[in-house]
Order: sequence, then C-alpha cells, then structure tokens
Amino acid sequence: MPRCVLVTGGAGYVGSRLVPHLLEHGYAVRTLDLDMYGTAGREALEQDPRWSEWKDRFTHVHGDVREPKHVREALAGADSVIHLAAISNDPTGEFDEVLTKQVNFDSVGLLVAEARRAGVTRFINASSSSVFGIKEEPDVVETLEPEPISTYSRYKALAEWIVVCANSPGFTTVNVRPATICGYSPRQRFDLTVNKLTVDAVRKGVITVHGGQQRRPNVSMIDVLNLYTLLLEADPGVIGGETFNFGFENNKIIDIAKIIQGEVSDREVEIDVTAVFDQRDYHISSRRLVETLGYEPVGSIRQAVSELRENLDRFPDPDAPEHHNMKSMKLSRSSSPYGFLAGVDRG
Repeated sequence: MPRCVLVTGGAGYVGSRLVPHLLEHGYAVRTLDLDMYGTAGREALEQDPRWSEWKDRFTHVHGDVREPKHVREALAGADSVIHLAAISNDPTGEFDEVLTKQVNFDSVGLLVAEARRAGVTRFINASSSSVFGIKEEPDVVETLEPEPISTYSRYKALAEWIVVCANSPGFTTVNVRPATICGYSPRQRFDLTVNKLTVDAVRKGVITVHGGQQRRPNVSMIDVLNLYTLLLEADPGVIGGETFNFGFENNKIIDIAKIIQGEVSDREVEIDVTAVFDQRDYHISSRRLVETLGYEPVGSIRQAVSELRENLDRFPDPDAPEHHNMKSMKLSRSSSPYGFLAGVDRG
C-alpha cells in the first residue's frame, strides 16, 4: 500500500498543484476542503491524462478543519498530513478575528491532537514568512522574534508553537514559513503580488506599483511542491520540531515589476509607480533550510511568470471572485472547536 497523505486545503491555490504532484510521486492522497473557492483543482485533476492511473489513490472529504468528525474522517488511514487550509491573507484575516483564530489557530490544535490519535507519523504545517512583520535586519533568520502585524500572521505565528511542542518520537512535526508563492495553479489566485502584476502586464500593458521600494520575498510554486515532497521523506531526526524559512528571491517590488516587464518584452508594458499603501518590508534567509536539507531552488520569479503567462488563457476574467480570496470567501464562525476543547467531542 502506498503511503497516504492528507492535504488540508487540497482544493486551494497550492493544494490544486500539490495533489497531482504527490500522486505522480506514488502517494495515495486524501484532501479535506470546503471548496469555498471552487472545484477547479479537482476538475483539472480528472482531466489529466494520468487520471486513470491515479483515481484509485485519491479521495476527497468535503469538510471543515474545525469540525472534529470531518477531521477524523479525513485522517482515517493517513500516515502524513500537509496542513495548508487557512484563511490565507491579511485582508481576509482582518474580516473577522474570531473566525481567523478558529481556522488558523484552533484547528491546528484539533488536527494535531486527532492526527496523533489516528496514528499519523508526520505533520507538516504551512505557516508564513509574514510572521516577521517589518524587520530592519539585512537577513531575517529563524532565530529572530516574530513580530506579526496582522491578524492572519499573528495566529500563524501562534500555531507554530502547537506544532513544535507536539513533536515527539513517532510523531514528527515541522513548520514551513513560505514567502509569497507565485505561479500557475488550476485554482488561480490573482491577489498575490507576482501573479497580479503579471496579469496586468499581459492584459493591460501597465504594471501598477505602490511605492516599490519595499522588499518582498517570493518563492515559486514548483519549489513549494518539491519542498513538501522532500519533507515527507526527510529524516525525522533532522526536521522534527523545526521551523524553516522558505523563500529564495528577496526583491523590491519595483524590481519584481522590472522582471515581469522583461519576461513579457514582446509587448509594450509601462510601469506606473503610485503612493505606497503596504509598508511591510523584510528579507528572509533560507540558508538554514539549504544547509539542513540540502535543498536548492529550481524555480524563480521569472520561471513562475513564464508558466503563468502560458496558462493565462484559462482565466478569461482575472478579476472574478474565485481568483481573489477576499471576494469569494464565505465562511461563518463555528462552535465546534470549543466542544473539542471542552472534551465533549473527542470521538
């Protein structure tokens, strides 16, 4: 029997690329998702020429990471978890702090507890490099104090402690702090910097940059897929209880715009610099990841832009709600995590 990996948020931006990647590498894959952002990822999966080889190794559980019975159903038979599900950017995080806490913090405790009871041996948690907020240090390394400046990043930072403290013999846990992810996905997001600037360059001929001098770390989708696969197989003694930064290109936004402009050089693309709204500025170092796991990036902003451009015809309306988390998120608060916390819903 192949190893079974549960991917929470498997219908999301990263999950829609990670699921076929894991199937291609021989894993059995189960996803847990409410499908808030649509089912484009699974539709693309079923249209893949390899679907006939994969379908017996794939299962989808339509459910909520805050709901104990859904979590238990999804974990049954899984030996690894890659936890992606989250309210996943600053604007949506600010919409309702209690809701954000439930999804980005409470559910992590629920998942970790139920995963250990279910016999899962590896738990990989997707955190965020935004936990650092605004830093003046030339290289932001893992030993620096997180200083989150948003509701989203605050609960991401707090959840890291749950994951680290749960690490134990037979239950390997690790946090990954990705930079802003860029590139193509069947469940495409155009509310991320590189993706937004790319579609504007191609469709409008204008890249609008707010300020431009802020440094923002990015990481390509292909590197994200490769790292999660590597972490599934890494020595527990090397990664257990660890937290890794993950981003290899730290560019000013104006320089990202110039990279994109160069990648679409067959068109006339203007860069329009306007007043700054978002002051976040940081430069993360992934040296520890490279030294510990020997990982070297294979993707880049340029590669991600090229891949996204090749697939833009799939998305006739980049402003459509399904491509923007804030526009399409429909989720209410739930009392389920508190029942679990009080011990009345632990199976």
